[in-house]
Amino acid sequence: MLQNKVILGSEEWCSFPELGIPTIKARVDSGAKTSAMHALNIAPFIKNDANWVKFDINPIQNNIKTIIHCEAPLVDKRIVKSSSGFREHRYVIQTSLKIGDAKWPIEMTLTNRDSMGFRMLLGREAMSGRVLVDPEQKYLLGQPTPESLKELYQNSEKASSGLRIGLLASNPELYSNKRIMEAGEMRGHEMHFLNIKECYMKLDAKTPEIHYRGGKILNQFDAIIPRIRPSITFYGCALTRQFEALKVFVLNSATAITQSRDKLYSLQLLLNSGIDIPTTGFANSPLDTDNLIKMVGGSPLIVKLLEGTQGKGVVLAETKKAAESVINAFKSLNANILVQEFIKEANGKDIRCFVIDGKVVAAIQREAMPGEFRANIHLGGTASVIKVTAEEKKIAIKAAKAMDLKVAGVDIIRSSKGPLLLEVNSSPGLEGIEGATNKDVAGEMIKAIEKNFKL
Repeated sequence: MLQNKVILGSEEWCSFPELGIPTIKARVDSGAKTSAMHALNIAPFIKNDANWVKFDINPIQNNIKTIIHCEAPLVDKRIVKSSSGFREHRYVIQTSLKIGDAKWPIEMTLTNRDSMGFRMLLGREAMSGRVLVDPEQKYLLGQPTPESLKELYQNSEKASSGLRIGLLASNPELYSNKRIMEAGEMRGHEMHFLNIKECYMKLDAKTPEIHYRGGKILNQFDAIIPRIRPSITFYGCALTRQFEALKVFVLNSATAITQSRDKLYSLQLLLNSGIDIPTTGFANSPLDTDNLIKMVGGSPLIVKLLEGTQGKGVVLAETKKAAESVINAFKSLNANILVQEFIKEANGKDIRCFVIDGKVVAAIQREAMPGEFRANIHLGGTASVIKVTAEEKKIAIKAAKAMDLKVAGVDIIRSSKGPLLLEVNSSPGLEGIEGATNKDVAGEMIKAIEKNFKL
């Protein structure tokens, strides 16, 4: 029985024929239960009515030019705890491992191993009954020379004329982020998902840098697409500003994002550009609550938290007494609020115009659920295609320009006084608008970057 087992050192070179990986260096670790492979741009898909997953791998450590595009049957998605105690959801695939003259099927998880010393970790589940490990030895089955490595991967060298684009965001599983990555790849660009929390900066007059998990330096990007969630605006904008300092093209600047997140300031900018909004009041003290209510036309009225997003922190006060209670309650918590007239004739509907590079590329009507006045898709609102008027398009384009945003979701409400602007969003979601209109909005974002580089 002993002679049938493969004897391995603590490090070995192996291959994955079904994935098109001719050789890759693996850490042989009997202390780890599960095997893991380095993977980027991971995306599940359906193939012949079965679940598959596609992903990219840089099989050679410290070589980002060599990329293999892989796909494999998807076995599972499970929570894996790393040696450092970090838990993450990982896709699990099944494929054939070839090591020496032996070959057998194994399961392994896909994860970003940029911060690790090896692109591949061979765990004990994959070795059970087939392998003996001599931890004092290395490369018992041989190792390739730099010349043979180059020959093996000669067809994998990335000879793309495309751009190197980073998507600066928090959640790679979000529909919008997946679509942007996909759209960039389909147009021949090298796409990288950059998790905001895993980036850090070196502030230096001569050699400013941005680093990523594992110490990787991110100074070689052509363009960055910031998709910053409100809860991390400060740090996300600091990173965006650092990329700008490195002369990297950003699709929305840090300044534009920051001012769009300040609801009061953004409304002041819009009004200065001659854009009509619902009558709005802002006060620091609750002493003149009665006059504040009168200022916006009385009840019913809307009370908005300045820090609210996706319809959260927005309250409809249907009577004067209710309005006084809500305003005074927020003020007692030292919360900054806007008081705004309620446009009853809108009947729980608003229009979302998606503006890219000074053009409305898509528009939908969002309608609130029964009994709800907020039309946000995140709150159960529905989306449908709508033909916007020339005036509404003009307002949307003017609003994006006033905020200095190359990409913006502009929300407009139809009133008896004509169209009124509600809000401008610097990281608008794509799912509702792409699903309703069947338009490639993500592709239009990539085209805006290409236009800047005159591609």
